[in-house]
Amino acid sequence: MINNDTIVALATPSGAGAIAVIRLSGENAITIAQKQFKSVSGKQLTKQPTHTIHLGHIVDDTRTLDEVLVSVFKNPNSYTGENVVEISCHGSNYIQQEIIQLFLRNGCRMATAGEFTLRAFLNGKLDLSQAEAVADLIASDNEASHQIAMQQMRGGFSSEIAKLREELLNFASLIELELDFAEEDVEFADRTQFKDLTARILSVLKRLIDSFAVGNVIKNGIPVAIVGEPNVGKSTLLNALLNEERAIVSDIAGTTRDTIEDEISIGGIGFRFIDTAGIRDTKDVVESIGIKKTFEKIEQAQVVIYLFEADVFVSDTKKSKLLNIEIEKIKNKYPQKPLLIIANKSDKLSDVQFSELNKALIHISKTGKKTQAQMLSAKTNHGVEQLKNTLLSFVNTGALKNNDTIVTNTRHYDSLLKALEEVQKVKYGLETGLSGDLLAIDIRQALYYFGEITGEISNDDLLGNIFANFCIGK
Repeated sequence: MINNDTIVALATPSGAGAIAVIRLSGENAITIAQKQFKSVSGKQLTKQPTHTIHLGHIVDDTRTLDEVLVSVFKNPNSYTGENVVEISCHGSNYIQQEIIQLFLRNGCRMATAGEFTLRAFLNGKLDLSQAEAVADLIASDNEASHQIAMQQMRGGFSSEIAKLREELLNFASLIELELDFAEEDVEFADRTQFKDLTARILSVLKRLIDSFAVGNVIKNGIPVAIVGEPNVGKSTLLNALLNEERAIVSDIAGTTRDTIEDEISIGGIGFRFIDTAGIRDTKDVVESIGIKKTFEKIEQAQVVIYLFEADVFVSDTKKSKLLNIEIEKIKNKYPQKPLLIIANKSDKLSDVQFSELNKALIHISKTGKKTQAQMLSAKTNHGVEQLKNTLLSFVNTGALKNNDTIVTNTRHYDSLLKALEEVQKVKYGLETGLSGDLLAIDIRQALYYFGEITGEISNDDLLGNIFANFCIGK
């Protein structure tokens, strides 16, 4: 699949800036760059050692395009494992395009999306899971997702999978050897040790599979739906959480008629807050559509914040009973979703009312592990930080603190599930005395799924799907 031609692309974001980096990779990268580069000291790039930087000019015949710095990386000690040249030029769009077009006319081909990292994988500089972590690192927008991507790019996940695969492969070899001596009825693979190994592999696989629930929300952010009746302060709360005037706030009920979304990082975890239309009976067609979307967003959310007015709750008995019924409906309909019941506008309460309502909220919090209740005033920001801490407590970040491997990639998760199924078959076969040839089939399948993760087993379609999601220049 790998091409021996030389590719070129802009490695920094497109658009004008102070500096832009243009990258070349391939067997002839240094030779091609040399033809268009005039060093101020008269040096020849082809004769310079690897990992050196040179000042000079990019020229097109007699026309000077720009003064640049050229970095030289010789194979195999480069990102792609090939000869690589990186040209740091001024960030004018015109200069960038002129230099790229110059190299395209002189022996280079435009790189496809992710082709530099693809070449790194095909040349053995990265395994497939590490290559995928490069894309995750570029896309990381909070501390937690950055930490996970860095760990995987450094080979934390790969080394764990490789170790399991190696141990399983050693026993597979002994099982295969037994098949060669089937007529002599000998056992080279100690079945007791093999049972211990399968138990250990199953334990690791289950831990990695379980980590995906945390890893997926860390990577993609945790959607939080803010719901409640009209005019209870949902938009004010969203603005308080984001610390900006993101949503329109007014005293008119039904102001928010569509969902408004924005994301912030709390404790290194991304939370995507969704301000929804107030839930009520209405004949307004547009508002009705907004309310319908509210329930759709509750379905999609992983955490639900139910907001109500504290002062109305303590002063209107009929309203408080209806509110309790509504809360129970949400708890019963979405029993797996963490529910935060928030009494807003606490600044309007007297000291006695505040104390009484606080007791009621403490009682609500004790009704279930996934239900928490508190008071706040979105208008004055009182209690907003406590709310953020409560949201963070719903996320199991213990694995991050312990630097345990966390799975964030759906493809890896799928392969781990399939590997788990095959290893469970091996375990059952050992317990029931299954013959070596049948055990060998299940072991080979487990090894296949382990190899899929690291790229030891891959195909052009798989690689095409993975690297198509990369940016050009990486």
